Amino acid sequence: MNKRRISDWFDPVLLLLILALLGYGLVVLYSAGGMVLVEKQAVRIGLGLFAMLFIAQIRPERFEQFTPIIFVVSVLLLVAVLFFGITVKGAKRWLDLGISIQPSELCKITLPMMVAWIFRHAALPPDWKHLAGALLVIGMCTGLIYQQPDLGTSILIALSGLFVIYLAGISWKLIIGGGFLAVLSSPVVWYFMHEYQKQRVLMFLNPEADPLNRGWNIIQSKIAIGSGGMTGKGWQQGSQTQLDFLPEHSTDFILSVLSEEFGFIGVALLFVLYAMIIMRCLFIASQAKNTYNRLICGALTLILFVYITINAGMISGVFPVVGVPLPLVSYGGTSVLTLLASFGIIMSVYTHKKLIQQ
Repeated sequence: MNKRRISDWFDPVLLLLILALLGYGLVVLYSAGGMVLVEKQAVRIGLGLFAMLFIAQIRPERFEQFTPIIFVVSVLLLVAVLFFGITVKGAKRWLDLGISIQPSELCKITLPMMVAWIFRHAALPPDWKHLAGALLVIGMCTGLIYQQPDLGTSILIALSGLFVIYLAGISWKLIIGGGFLAVLSSPVVWYFMHEYQKQRVLMFLNPEADPLNRGWNIIQSKIAIGSGGMTGKGWQQGSQTQLDFLPEHSTDFILSVLSEEFGFIGVALLFVLYAMIIMRCLFIASQAKNTYNRLICGALTLILFVYITINAGMISGVFPVVGVPLPLVSYGGTSVLTLLASFGIIMSVYTHKKLIQQ
């Protein structure tokens, strides 16, 4: 009987890259929030890594088989949030199930899984019947998350499903037409937005209009980024962070902390790690032997890229502040567990690639 190699259990290249990113994140988090946050984050990372390696041992066929059940459970959790959710700062986004969970984070995995499941046996590019089914489940999840209210996450969740449709090979005419329709519908979207969401957009356009209140976050973030220069001020030497000028410096704005303390070189190193992880995941997706696995790996990888891009754009004033954490670096429980679980799915495709039927 042949002994199993390390690569039969997990992808060692992807694991090492993820560990390097997590370690880098803990170094920055220590400066941003201290040892207490690092210890809590380390526990969550440990649980997430265990979940990732466990999921990597599950055959991809099992994910495909149970995708509808997993998706229905995640939708029911979203419905439960509307009735039994914990209200924090006027929004219901969490459920207390002994531990606090954010069901919208779970949908970052379950929605693309469900859209990929819809297309699993369809001829690609998909016909209107399959496309309508995919848009229906995307709209359902997006609408439930928007009701929390959480506009930023609802848009990102919608993108996670739309990426699967894109990877399924729909024509550029439909993509361009959909983008044009989205632009035309923007006045309607603006009308239904909550007041605080409108204020975020207005502050994005002109943060100096209210520098001591709504524009404070982005102004302080830009100061932190600019003051870092090429090499940064040094670990734990960032004035914006250590003197508490920079808000949410352990979560949404942790990249500003990294920019101030490690400078351009530190940010470049972070983005190199991200790029290597993304390229490795896309390579695994390209090696998958069936439609479901290719679509789910590709979509999970692309949405990771979008989260990185939006967070970087948000803290630098390129995009409005929408509360998107920096993947595997920002402090947070559900987001870390969800991301590592998604890497587990990708690793599962890698570890079982020889067993997947064409």
